[in-house]
Amino acid sequence: MSGHGYFGDVPLLTREEFDAIEFEAALTGDHEAAAERMTELAATGVQSESMARAEAFVRAGEQWLLADNPDRAAYGFRMAIADGGPVDVDPRVPLCRALFQLGHRAEAYALIAQLRSEGRTDARACDMITELLVEQSDLHAALDWATAGVELLVARDADPDTESGLRDLLRLRYRIRNDLRLPEDDYDRLLGS
Repeated sequence: MSGHGYFGDVPLLTREEFDAIEFEAALTGDHEAAAERMTELAATGVQSESMARAEAFVRAGEQWLLADNPDRAAYGFRMAIADGGPVDVDPRVPLCRALFQLGHRAEAYALIAQLRSEGRTDARACDMITELLVEQSDLHAALDWATAGVELLVARDADPDTESGLRDLLRLRYRIRNDLRLPEDDYDRLLGS
């Protein structure tokens, strides 16, 4: 290793570098430049202990979404899927958002069905899909995903008073149930505890 952040002349992929790029984009609003830089790093950089190539492509794709370029975002998410490396959230989840933005509803719903059939094990992915389905006005499917996410967190003995992810998902679920005019249930009552 010849220098910090490099392996020879090739940059190392690190969370710190990607965090810095995201922070700069948030300050300047130039998500396209951030997405370009992240995509370049993901394609040419060397994986490190702190970041796999697949995660780099996911984060680049997220910046492309923020830059209103769902086509380039979809490319990044598909590259992450093809890579198959470790990621914080399944790249198929944000790929669904890009597909909806591109008007490819059938493909997005097929991915959501695939994720559901494989078994829902990630509460964060459940939350993200719930929000996406709410945006699509598919409240019944959103409620199903919200409930699955709540069940995962409750099974881990998460406390709504201390676990913000559970509290946020319970609130989102409650709003969906309210919009569907459903009566209060045991999960809704967790919000009052």
